[in-house]
Amino acid sequence: MSTRNYDLVLFGATGFTGGLTAEYLARNAPQKARWAIAGRSRSKLEAVRMHLASLNPSCAAMPLLVSEADDEAALAEIARSTKVIVTTVGPYLKYGEPLVKACADAGTHYCDLTGEPEFVDAMWLKYHETAKRTGAKLVHCCGFDSIPHDLGAYFTVLQLPGDNAIRVQGFVRAGGTFSGGTLHSAINQFSRLSQYAKVRSARRKRDEWPLDRKIGGVNAGVRFIKALGTWTAPMPTIDPQVVLRSAAALERYGPAFRYGHFIQMKTLGSILKLGAGTGAALVGSQFGFLRDKLLAMKRPGDGPSPEQRAKSWFKVTFIGESAGQRVVTSVSGGDPGYGETAKMLAESGLCLAFDRLPAKAGQLTTVVAMGDALLKRLKKAGLKFEVEQAT
Repeated sequence: MSTRNYDLVLFGATGFTGGLTAEYLARNAPQKARWAIAGRSRSKLEAVRMHLASLNPSCAAMPLLVSEADDEAALAEIARSTKVIVTTVGPYLKYGEPLVKACADAGTHYCDLTGEPEFVDAMWLKYHETAKRTGAKLVHCCGFDSIPHDLGAYFTVLQLPGDNAIRVQGFVRAGGTFSGGTLHSAINQFSRLSQYAKVRSARRKRDEWPLDRKIGGVNAGVRFIKALGTWTAPMPTIDPQVVLRSAAALERYGPAFRYGHFIQMKTLGSILKLGAGTGAALVGSQFGFLRDKLLAMKRPGDGPSPEQRAKSWFKVTFIGESAGQRVVTSVSGGDPGYGETAKMLAESGLCLAFDRLPAKAGQLTTVVAMGDALLKRLKKAGLKFEVEQAT
């Protein structure tokens, strides 16, 4: 990779989250970093470059790489030119595969923001072995899905002995809003449950789970947690899958590891209201005319204002238990969906480009691919990883 033109290419810099990621890189990438922005419209890329130059004058000469998301030849050329590609172009089920293929073929590290389980499993089935052969690290879910949860569970495990069974529960609280891209990804996932079931089944038949260790979930329904003072309910996102795959890959999680992932709310009514809203979206997404109405609520590229993002926040509390020991940890930060997500994605890209990392390749979780190096970066960047209680 030392002969490549760029250390990092950001694909999708003209979108909402892509623009925030580009701003973060302009302010925080090391001076020696050779990076470029990519997208389908040169005029829009030029506008982004002009804006970035107002933040950092050195960006005035930034290279612009033009490609459609499905132009395999152009994407292959971009992948061969750089060590790392960071992409914000979603929904990933619709637009993501050609870039994953290009990176796997070229031995180029890749990271994205997807929270789409079908996409992650499909890419593992198609490109994991190729990436292992070429040396590429394919790292999905490098935003709020699922870095605070994956690295947070790992941080919690590090506080406990590694030679006994470990049980960790993560409890999520957040205040913020969502973008059009997030809405479209969620509705598209809801509309493809039968397709996802087939892909998930195919991956389970081939997945690389340890035979000598027990890895599984924590089964719990809606309940009131006195220690937290809130109601909780299972949170059926991709995050617990990511945490369990990290646990399966690393022996530090102990001979037996279980993880549960839950949302926190102050009242039972709020839990029920959220469940009803999610159920309505799930049902509506199965019918074309209702799905179109749901998608029309926000357009891709729409997102919260700077004022809205400034008021947003998140905190994930982890309760870990092993051999009579109990630890409470937390991961917290500002705007989860956009400000902190752009930070997490950008730091993941910089970590893949510049840090000494485990010599593993293929489709990897953030913990397996970057682990301690990324944890150190994110702490330095302002995310809080804290031990609140240990007994």
